[in-house]
Amino acid sequence: MSIVCRNLKYLRKQKGWTQQEFADKLGIKRSLLGAYEEERAEPRTEVLEMVSDMYRVSIDDLLRRDLGDQKENFLEKRRQLKMANNRQQIEFVPVKAAAGYLAGYNDDEFIEELNTFTLPMLGAGSYRAFEIAGDSMLPTPSGSVIVCHKVDGWDELRNNETYVVMTSREGIVYKRVIKSNRSKTKVTLMSDNPQFEPYSVSMDDILEIWQTDAVISKTNNQSRMSVNHLADMVSHLQDQVTLLKKKIKE
Repeated sequence: MSIVCRNLKYLRKQKGWTQQEFADKLGIKRSLLGAYEEERAEPRTEVLEMVSDMYRVSIDDLLRRDLGDQKENFLEKRRQLKMANNRQQIEFVPVKAAAGYLAGYNDDEFIEELNTFTLPMLGAGSYRAFEIAGDSMLPTPSGSVIVCHKVDGWDELRNNETYVVMTSREGIVYKRVIKSNRSKTKVTLMSDNPQFEPYSVSMDDILEIWQTDAVISKTNNQSRMSVNHLADMVSHLQDQVTLLKKKIKE
């Protein structure tokens, strides 16, 4: 069997996929994948490109290197090498991957497939970045990327700070978190844009919560606001905070 045929079969089995599942992901018929794995046909270039992107393996490695002929699992070895060479890792969740993240946030293989980057102003550690959509957090514009670190539980939350919060009902949202002095069972999520009403979320419904470390925005995406508009927003925010403080004390 040729090297590329062995590699296709090896990589498929690493994911635990059937031939049909792998073929569906490649957009080809199961019988054609079977022909590839059995060396009855040569994989087309576009198939190799999809496999290369899917596993982050170069086409040259697919064609020339026997990925299964190693003492260690190839994918695990690549993951360890990646971590060793990069003490800071920021995994990026774009808007288009938000639904998939909701289902796969606990899946190591799903997280491994996310693109990563680094920022010089952040120290070593594990971070995650989320692209936001909508106007609820203006003046932070839609399309901004929120870089965060994960926090665990109510006690680690800092009152009136911004967080990326994920719940099964709301999905991924970027909000300011208001803590209650009387209860640790829920928090209030507040938008910086006063046109959006604050709402309460039970801590039991929160799947993940990430505290903001940095906000990245394109300069041409930043909102153009008049001084009067900004003043109105600040006034509305102050009113909202006052109302929330009264509710929290009740």
